[in-house]
Amino acid sequence: MERTGMELRHLRCLVAIVDTGSFTDAAIELGVSQAAVSRTLRALERILGVQLLHRTSRTVTPTTAGVQVLARARLLLAEAEELVREAVTGHTRLRVGHAWSALGRHTAEFQRRWHDRYPDVELRLIRHNTPTGGLAEGLCDLAVVRAAVDRGPGFDHALVGTERRYVALAADDPWARRRSVRLDEIRERVLAVDRRKGTTTVDLWPEDARPALEFIDDVDDWLAAIASGRCVGVTPHATVTQYRRDGIVYRPVRDAAPVPVYLIWRRHDPHPGTHAAVALLAELYRGV
Repeated sequence: MERTGMELRHLRCLVAIVDTGSFTDAAIELGVSQAAVSRTLRALERILGVQLLHRTSRTVTPTTAGVQVLARARLLLAEAEELVREAVTGHTRLRVGHAWSALGRHTAEFQRRWHDRYPDVELRLIRHNTPTGGLAEGLCDLAVVRAAVDRGPGFDHALVGTERRYVALAADDPWARRRSVRLDEIRERVLAVDRRKGTTTVDLWPEDARPALEFIDDVDDWLAAIASGRCVGVTPHATVTQYRRDGIVYRPVRDAAPVPVYLIWRRHDPHPGTHAAVALLAELYRGV
Protein backbone atom coordinates (compact mmCIF):
# COMPACT_ATOMS: atom_id res chain seq x y z
CA MET A 1 0.00 0.00 0.00
CA GLU A 2 1.40 3.40 -1.01
CA ARG A 3 2.12 5.52 2.11
CA THR A 4 4.43 8.14 0.71
CA GLY A 5 3.84 11.45 -0.96
CA MET A 6 1.66 13.13 1.66
CA GLU A 7 2.06 16.91 1.66
CA LEU A 8 0.75 19.77 3.75
CA ARG A 9 -1.64 20.70 0.94
CA HIS A 10 -3.45 17.38 1.45
CA LEU A 11 -3.96 18.18 5.13
CA ARG A 12 -5.04 21.77 4.40
CA CYS A 13 -7.65 20.41 2.02
CA LEU A 14 -9.08 17.97 4.58
CA VAL A 15 -9.26 20.66 7.27
CA ALA A 16 -10.91 23.13 4.88
CA ILE A 17 -13.61 20.62 3.85
CA VAL A 18 -14.51 19.82 7.46
CA ASP A 19 -14.34 23.42 8.67
CA THR A 20 -16.44 24.84 5.85
CA GLY A 21 -18.80 21.89 5.65
CA SER A 22 -18.67 21.33 1.90
CA PHE A 23 -16.36 20.76 -1.03
CA THR A 24 -17.71 23.89 -2.70
CA ASP A 25 -16.92 26.17 0.25
CA ALA A 26 -13.55 24.48 0.75
CA ALA A 27 -12.67 25.28 -2.86
CA ILE A 28 -13.54 28.95 -2.24
CA GLU A 29 -11.51 28.96 0.98
CA LEU A 30 -8.46 27.44 -0.73
CA GLY A 31 -8.81 29.44 -3.94
CA VAL A 32 -8.98 26.36 -6.17
CA SER A 33 -11.64 24.50 -8.13
CA GLN A 34 -14.06 22.04 -6.53
CA ALA A 35 -12.59 19.34 -8.75
CA ALA A 36 -9.11 20.09 -7.34
CA VAL A 37 -10.47 19.71 -3.79
CA SER A 38 -12.00 16.33 -4.67
CA ARG A 39 -8.75 15.14 -6.31
CA THR A 40 -6.66 16.22 -3.34
CA LEU A 41 -8.90 14.47 -0.83
CA ARG A 42 -8.92 11.27 -2.90
CA ALA A 43 -5.14 11.42 -3.09
CA LEU A 44 -4.91 11.71 0.71
CA GLU A 45 -7.30 8.79 1.22
CA ARG A 46 -5.28 6.74 -1.25
CA ILE A 47 -2.01 7.59 0.51
CA LEU A 48 -3.41 6.68 3.95
CA GLY A 49 -5.43 3.72 2.74
CA VAL A 50 -8.60 4.75 4.62
CA GLN A 51 -11.79 6.67 3.95
CA LEU A 52 -11.71 9.98 5.78
CA LEU A 53 -15.13 11.48 5.13
CA HIS A 54 -18.74 10.38 4.88
CA ARG A 55 -20.27 12.32 2.00
CA THR A 56 -23.94 12.82 1.21
CA SER A 57 -25.66 15.35 -1.02
CA ARG A 58 -26.00 17.71 1.97
CA THR A 59 -23.42 16.85 4.60
CA VAL A 60 -19.75 16.03 5.02
CA THR A 61 -18.68 14.34 8.26
CA PRO A 62 -15.42 12.65 9.27
CA THR A 63 -15.24 8.88 9.57
CA THR A 64 -13.71 7.37 12.70
CA ALA A 65 -10.34 7.34 10.95
CA GLY A 66 -11.04 10.83 9.64
CA VAL A 67 -11.49 12.21 13.16
CA GLN A 68 -8.08 10.89 14.15
CA VAL A 69 -6.37 12.14 10.99
CA LEU A 70 -8.07 15.53 11.28
CA ALA A 71 -6.80 16.06 14.83
CA ARG A 72 -3.26 15.21 13.80
CA ALA A 73 -3.55 17.31 10.63
CA ARG A 74 -4.44 20.39 12.67
CA LEU A 75 -1.39 19.87 14.87
CA LEU A 76 0.95 19.33 11.91
CA LEU A 77 -0.33 22.43 10.09
CA ALA A 78 0.04 24.54 13.23
CA GLU A 79 3.57 23.21 13.75
CA ALA A 80 4.49 23.94 10.14
CA GLU A 81 3.22 27.52 10.39
CA GLU A 82 5.11 27.99 13.64
CA LEU A 83 8.27 26.60 12.07
CA VAL A 84 8.13 29.18 9.30
CA ARG A 85 7.37 32.00 11.75
CA GLU A 86 10.34 31.03 13.89
CA ALA A 87 12.59 30.71 10.84
CA VAL A 88 11.75 34.18 9.59
CA THR A 89 12.01 35.92 12.95
CA GLY A 90 13.97 39.08 12.26
CA HIS A 91 13.22 38.79 8.53
CA THR A 92 10.06 40.81 8.20
CA ARG A 93 10.28 41.27 4.43
CA LEU A 94 10.76 38.91 1.50
CA ARG A 95 11.70 40.57 -1.79
CA VAL A 96 11.06 38.54 -4.93
CA GLY A 97 12.67 39.94 -8.06
CA HIS A 98 11.79 39.32 -11.69
CA ALA A 99 12.95 40.68 -15.02
CA TRP A 100 9.70 40.62 -17.00
CA SER A 101 6.52 38.93 -15.89
CA ALA A 102 6.56 38.23 -12.14
CA LEU A 103 4.52 35.06 -11.53
CA GLY A 104 2.15 35.49 -14.45
CA ARG A 105 -1.41 34.44 -13.74
CA HIS A 106 -0.35 33.25 -10.28
CA THR A 107 0.91 36.67 -9.15
CA ALA A 108 -2.16 37.88 -7.26
CA GLU A 109 -2.92 34.48 -5.72
CA PHE A 110 0.70 34.07 -4.59
CA GLN A 111 0.50 37.42 -2.81
CA ARG A 112 -2.86 36.58 -1.23
CA ARG A 113 -1.85 33.15 0.05
CA TRP A 114 1.47 34.43 1.35
CA HIS A 115 -0.27 37.17 3.31
CA ASP A 116 -2.77 34.67 4.74
CA ARG A 117 -0.11 32.17 5.81
CA TYR A 118 2.74 34.49 6.80
CA PRO A 119 1.20 37.84 7.75
CA ASP A 120 4.30 38.89 9.70
CA VAL A 121 6.54 38.69 6.61
CA GLU A 122 5.87 41.40 4.04
CA LEU A 123 6.08 40.16 0.46
CA ARG A 124 7.37 42.53 -2.21
CA LEU A 125 7.51 41.74 -5.92
CA ILE A 126 10.10 43.94 -7.58
CA ARG A 127 11.01 44.17 -11.26
CA HIS A 128 14.74 44.43 -11.98
CA ASN A 129 15.95 44.60 -15.56
CA THR A 130 18.78 42.08 -15.16
CA PRO A 131 19.17 38.39 -16.12
CA THR A 132 18.78 37.27 -12.49
CA GLY A 133 15.95 39.66 -11.64
CA GLY A 134 18.20 41.64 -9.31
CA LEU A 135 19.50 38.69 -7.26
CA ALA A 136 23.12 38.95 -8.42
CA GLU A 137 23.02 42.66 -7.67
CA GLY A 138 21.78 42.08 -4.10
CA LEU A 139 18.47 43.81 -4.79
CA CYS A 140 16.20 40.92 -3.79
CA ASP A 141 16.12 37.72 -1.72
CA LEU A 142 14.64 35.42 -4.36
CA ALA A 143 14.13 35.82 -8.08
CA VAL A 144 11.85 34.31 -10.70
CA VAL A 145 13.72 33.37 -13.87
CA ARG A 146 12.54 31.61 -17.00
CA ALA A 147 15.68 31.68 -19.12
CA ALA A 148 18.50 29.16 -18.97
CA VAL A 149 20.87 31.80 -17.60
CA ASP A 150 24.19 31.09 -15.95
CA ARG A 151 23.21 31.21 -12.29
CA GLY A 152 26.80 30.92 -11.14
CA PRO A 153 28.31 28.89 -8.32
CA GLY A 154 26.76 31.09 -5.63
CA PHE A 155 23.10 30.36 -6.51
CA ASP A 156 20.70 27.52 -5.84
CA HIS A 157 17.44 27.03 -7.68
CA ALA A 158 14.18 25.06 -7.74
CA LEU A 159 11.92 24.31 -10.69
CA VAL A 160 8.41 25.35 -9.66
CA GLY A 161 6.50 24.89 -12.93
CA THR A 162 6.34 25.37 -16.67
CA GLU A 163 4.48 27.75 -18.99
CA ARG A 164 3.27 27.40 -22.55
CA ARG A 165 4.84 29.59 -25.24
CA TYR A 166 2.82 32.18 -27.12
CA VAL A 167 3.50 34.37 -30.14
CA ALA A 168 2.80 38.08 -29.67
CA LEU A 169 1.44 39.89 -32.72
CA ALA A 170 0.11 43.26 -33.78
CA ALA A 171 -3.68 43.20 -33.53
CA ASP A 172 -4.03 43.75 -37.29
CA ASP A 173 -1.56 40.98 -38.19
CA PRO A 174 -3.12 38.27 -40.43
CA TRP A 175 -2.16 35.65 -37.84
CA ALA A 176 -4.31 37.42 -35.23
CA ARG A 177 -7.35 35.73 -36.78
CA ARG A 178 -5.89 32.28 -36.10
CA ARG A 179 -6.20 30.12 -32.99
CA SER A 180 -2.56 29.06 -32.93
CA VAL A 181 0.73 29.28 -34.85
CA ARG A 182 3.41 26.70 -35.62
CA LEU A 183 7.01 27.28 -34.63
CA ASP A 184 8.34 26.76 -38.15
CA GLU A 185 6.07 29.52 -39.48
CA ILE A 186 7.66 32.09 -37.19
CA ARG A 187 11.05 31.67 -38.87
CA GLU A 188 9.65 33.65 -41.80
CA ARG A 189 9.13 36.71 -39.59
CA VAL A 190 11.39 39.21 -37.81
CA LEU A 191 11.58 38.19 -34.15
CA ALA A 192 12.01 40.71 -31.32
CA VAL A 193 14.39 39.20 -28.77
CA ASP A 194 15.78 40.29 -25.40
CA ARG A 195 19.08 38.40 -25.55
CA ARG A 196 19.97 39.10 -21.90
CA LYS A 197 16.71 38.34 -20.07
CA GLY A 198 14.31 36.78 -22.58
CA THR A 199 13.28 33.14 -22.87
CA THR A 200 13.48 32.99 -26.68
CA THR A 201 16.66 32.09 -28.56
CA VAL A 202 17.32 30.97 -32.12
CA ASP A 203 17.99 27.48 -30.74
CA LEU A 204 14.24 26.90 -30.97
CA TRP A 205 14.73 26.55 -34.74
CA PRO A 206 17.06 24.42 -36.87
CA GLU A 207 20.36 26.10 -37.64
CA ASP A 208 19.51 26.51 -41.32
CA ALA A 209 15.96 27.82 -40.73
CA ARG A 210 16.12 30.59 -38.16
CA PRO A 211 14.20 33.88 -38.13
CA ALA A 212 15.78 37.29 -38.49
CA LEU A 213 16.22 38.99 -35.12
CA GLU A 214 15.72 42.49 -33.77
CA PHE A 215 17.35 42.91 -30.38
CA ILE A 216 15.62 44.90 -27.66
CA ASP A 217 16.57 45.63 -24.04
CA ASP A 218 13.28 45.90 -22.18
CA VAL A 219 9.76 44.49 -22.22
CA ASP A 220 8.31 47.89 -23.08
CA ASP A 221 10.59 48.12 -26.14
CA TRP A 222 9.56 44.58 -27.05
CA LEU A 223 5.87 45.50 -26.89
CA ALA A 224 6.41 48.66 -28.94
CA ALA A 225 8.28 46.75 -31.67
CA ILE A 226 5.50 44.20 -31.91
CA ALA A 227 2.66 46.73 -31.85
CA SER A 228 4.29 48.53 -34.78
CA GLY A 229 3.92 45.38 -36.89
CA ARG A 230 7.58 45.13 -37.84
CA CYS A 231 8.24 42.21 -35.44
CA VAL A 232 6.59 39.34 -33.65
CA GLY A 233 7.65 37.91 -30.29
CA VAL A 234 7.66 34.51 -28.62
CA THR A 235 7.08 34.52 -24.88
CA PRO A 236 5.81 32.45 -21.91
CA HIS A 237 2.19 32.59 -20.80
CA ALA A 238 3.16 34.90 -17.91
CA THR A 239 3.66 37.76 -20.37
CA VAL A 240 0.16 37.20 -21.75
CA THR A 241 -1.38 37.87 -18.36
CA GLN A 242 1.00 40.60 -17.18
CA TYR A 243 1.19 42.67 -20.37
CA ARG A 244 -2.18 42.99 -22.02
CA ARG A 245 -1.90 45.94 -24.41
CA ASP A 246 -4.16 47.59 -26.94
CA GLY A 247 -2.83 46.75 -30.38
CA ILE A 248 -1.26 43.41 -29.34
CA VAL A 249 -2.70 39.88 -29.32
CA TYR A 250 -1.23 36.58 -28.19
CA ARG A 251 -1.70 33.18 -29.82
CA PRO A 252 -0.37 29.79 -28.62
CA VAL A 253 2.64 28.27 -30.36
CA ARG A 254 1.25 24.77 -30.53
CA ASP A 255 4.44 22.78 -31.14
CA ALA A 256 6.98 24.63 -28.95
CA ALA A 257 8.47 23.16 -25.78
CA PRO A 258 7.19 24.78 -22.57
CA VAL A 259 9.27 27.30 -20.64
CA PRO A 260 10.59 26.18 -17.23
CA VAL A 261 10.00 28.55 -14.32
CA TYR A 262 12.63 28.66 -11.56
CA LEU A 263 13.09 30.39 -8.24
CA ILE A 264 16.74 31.15 -7.53
CA TRP A 265 18.44 32.32 -4.35
CA ARG A 266 21.87 32.84 -2.82
CA ARG A 267 23.26 29.48 -1.72
CA HIS A 268 25.23 30.67 1.31
CA ASP A 269 22.75 33.22 2.67
CA PRO A 270 19.20 32.16 1.82
CA HIS A 271 16.26 34.05 3.25
CA PRO A 272 14.53 31.88 5.92
CA GLY A 273 11.29 32.07 3.94
CA THR A 274 12.87 30.65 0.77
CA HIS A 275 11.50 27.13 1.01
CA ALA A 276 8.05 28.35 2.02
CA ALA A 277 7.99 30.51 -1.12
CA VAL A 278 9.16 27.62 -3.31
CA ALA A 279 6.49 25.30 -1.87
CA LEU A 280 3.72 27.86 -2.27
CA LEU A 281 4.58 28.71 -5.86
CA ALA A 282 4.88 25.01 -6.75
CA GLU A 283 1.37 24.55 -5.33
CA LEU A 284 0.03 27.24 -7.60
CA TYR A 285 1.68 25.83 -10.72
CA ARG A 286 0.27 22.39 -9.88
CA GLY A 287 -3.16 23.98 -9.62
CA VAL A 288 -3.82 23.14 -5.98
